[in-house]
Parts: sequence; C-alpha cells; structure tokens
Amino acid sequence: MASVKVFGSPTSAEVARVLMCLFEKDVEFQLIRVDAYRGPKRMPQYLKLQPHGEALTFEDENLTLSESRGILRHISHKYAKQGNPDLIGTGALERASIEQWLQTEAQSFDAPSAEMVYSLALLPPNLPKQQNDNGNGFNGRDVAVGNANASGKRAPAGSQPASAQKEEEMLKLYEQRKKDLEKLLDIYEQRLEEARYLAGDNFTIADLSHLPNADRLASDPRSRRLFDSRKNVSRWWSDVSSRETWQYVKSLQRPPSTDANAKNGQQQQQQHGQPAEEHSKNYQQQQQVQQRY
Repeated sequence: MASVKVFGSPTSAEVARVLMCLFEKDVEFQLIRVDAYRGPKRMPQYLKLQPHGEALTFEDENLTLSESRGILRHISHKYAKQGNPDLIGTGALERASIEQWLQTEAQSFDAPSAEMVYSLALLPPNLPKQQNDNGNGFNGRDVAVGNANASGKRAPAGSQPASAQKEEEMLKLYEQRKKDLEKLLDIYEQRLEEARYLAGDNFTIADLSHLPNADRLASDPRSRRLFDSRKNVSRWWSDVSSRETWQYVKSLQRPPSTDANAKNGQQQQQQHGQPAEEHSKNYQQQQQVQQRY
C-alpha cells in the first residue's frame, strides 16, 4: 500500500496541483476522494486530519500537509531522484528563480484567476468573448439587455431583478480581475520572450502551479483571448497544458459513470467510507482506476 495519500477532489485547484506533481515525480499514492462541502457527510477519518474540512490534505508517512505549494516543494525535494528531475531545480540560482515565479503565481495570479473562474461560472455563457471595437468591455447593461432579449420580456423602468443585480456584480468582479490578470500576463509575455518556461529552460513547479486555474480560463471562450492574444504566453500555455501528466489529472476530474456511482454509493453506505484509488507511475497505461473499498 502506498505511503502517500491525497484527500480531496481532483476538481479542486489545490488537489489538482498536487496530483500532477505526484505523476511528474512517479510517486505511487492513494487518492481518497472527499467532497469538502458535504459537512457531516464527510468521512470521519478525514475530519480527524482536517476538522475544518479544508479542500486538500496530504499524508506522507507521519507528515500531514494542507497547503498545495508547500506540498509541491516537499514532493520535489523528497523524491528528487525519481521522475522529472527538473521540477525544483538543482543549483541555488535556478531554485531561487523557481521560488520567485512560484511566489508570483501564489500572490499575483491565483486570486484574480480564481475569482474570474468563479464569476464566469455564474455569468451567462453568451457574454461577448472579447472587448468591442471601441476598446470597452461589456457592462451590466449588456447583461440586462441580453437577459431581456433571451426571455422576451423587458424589466419595468427603475427596477432590476435580483438575478440581474447578481450578474452585474459578477460582471464587475470579472472585469476588474481580468484587468489585473492582463497586467500580469504582459509581464509573463516579456519573460517568456527570454525563456521557454517561467523559471528558465525547464518545466518546474512554478509552471505547474498555474495549470488548474489557467486551464479553466483558457478553456472558456469568454476568457481564452487572455492567452491567445499573447504570442509567448500562448506558446507556453500550449506546451505546459499538453503534458501527459496534466491530461491524466483532467481525466480524473471527469465524473465516473452512472453504474460506478451506483456501485460506489451502495458500498459506501455499507462501510461509511470513501473509495481509495491506487495510482502508480504507470498512470499512462491505466485504462481504468483501480478502486479499493
């Protein structure tokens, strides 16, 4: 049985980072899927580790961690001699550069990208995909008109439905965080003119840490232009997002089949637990996740 255990959902950005790092380093581990939003339904074993139900818990023998970037550092250092040798770098200067860009992701990329993902989930799918010819972004009135056109009804003068108000709030949030991210990606564009990856010539945890939120933005037509409109960022994104390890993490984010759900539900009711999925370094060849109950 693998000594490394990951508690959480692969759809969580925090968990997805850790899973990709484990695959990059060829570390065998168990994934115990836990929904952090299920309150009392969460498994007792997990609540002993994280009483407040954080989205991620990582166990490696007697060590327990819950911050994804700290876990990336731990995995890269402890398992330095296996898998991808470049994730944490070798020399002091290389590691300093990796740390600099990892901190940039944590402090400047994570919050605006996460809030954009959140707002897009609540906004209509038919929002304009980019700015208009005047250089102005879409606004709350555009959303209100779009909703009126979609429903065939016009809201009374001076009134605005609560749903429209919520959408306008989300739109303001989206636009503000989009501006923040545009400024940062302009810096990335300059950096990637000089190097293949953010920290240098090799793919490292500094690149890896961007993948969960960036993937959702790049996959959405409403925000994809953030990446496509910048030549070097687009090239970098195409490179890092096409890695086999990330594609396998994305496959774990897909919901299991209906039959599997029914079987899992019956057995979980009997044993009051969650399925533990064994993952090995031969993940590329795994046609079906092996589940142990």
